[in-house]
Amino acid sequence: MAAKRRADGSASTVRGSVIVPTYKEVANVEPLTTRLFAALPDTGSLNKDNVELIFVDDNSRDGSEEKVQQLIKQGYNVRIIVRTTERGLSSAVIAGFNAASGDLLMCMDADLQHPPEVAPQLLRALDEQNVEFVLGSRYCGDGGVDKSWPLYRRVISEGARMLSRPLTPLSDPMSGFFGLRADVFKRGKNVSPIGFKIALELYVKCGCTTLAEVPFLFGVRSAGESKLSGKVIVKYIQQLAQLYFYRFPVHVVLFILLAIFFLYYISLTGARLIGLHK
Repeated sequence: MAAKRRADGSASTVRGSVIVPTYKEVANVEPLTTRLFAALPDTGSLNKDNVELIFVDDNSRDGSEEKVQQLIKQGYNVRIIVRTTERGLSSAVIAGFNAASGDLLMCMDADLQHPPEVAPQLLRALDEQNVEFVLGSRYCGDGGVDKSWPLYRRVISEGARMLSRPLTPLSDPMSGFFGLRADVFKRGKNVSPIGFKIALELYVKCGCTTLAEVPFLFGVRSAGESKLSGKVIVKYIQQLAQLYFYRFPVHVVLFILLAIFFLYYISLTGARLIGLHK
């Protein structure tokens, strides 16, 4: 655990670090910050004073830096890392984890589809349940997705879950709402900063064996635009291929066949659904 200075200059020990990758998300910076810290208790092993929030911004130039400075002046334990030479969600998460001061590391999206009120539950699971990895899941307990979530998104999500099942017991490997202990993160080998689904990448490459899952309701994006595209789907397939080769080299050929079938299925289903929505 690293010492950090409070607004009054006294020392504070950071136990939990919440990493939020951003690009053009200035509209969500303040509500995410205020909601997260409002959900943290004033005292206890994880509280408002020993949890830090780190935004990792890909040089948005949209006012995010200025907004974070305003929040710091208001007393929030928040900072921002602006990257000018790198891009991408996964590399942003890795950069944030490397810069974090806490022993408990957590990642969440900036679009508020991951409820900030649930974030402390993930940190507590890492702290209290003696697990290496924790996942915010739409597919366990009373978790779910907003009823307005498009059908084609549900189809893609379910297909992605099926393809990753031999790699991990995670119920929601597409989730970007997750955490792990700092010592577990440091033992990761050959972690790729390119893959889109960094939770799956870290679970496999860090050799995680114990996990907890926290259900949450996947909400509607309140600002910004969805990053899901055909290119993202292809990158996910490429990432899965690399992970299968990492864990099951002998079964790569079978995976390739499954991936081809998945892409064919998605292309047909997507085309049909897009036609229905026109």
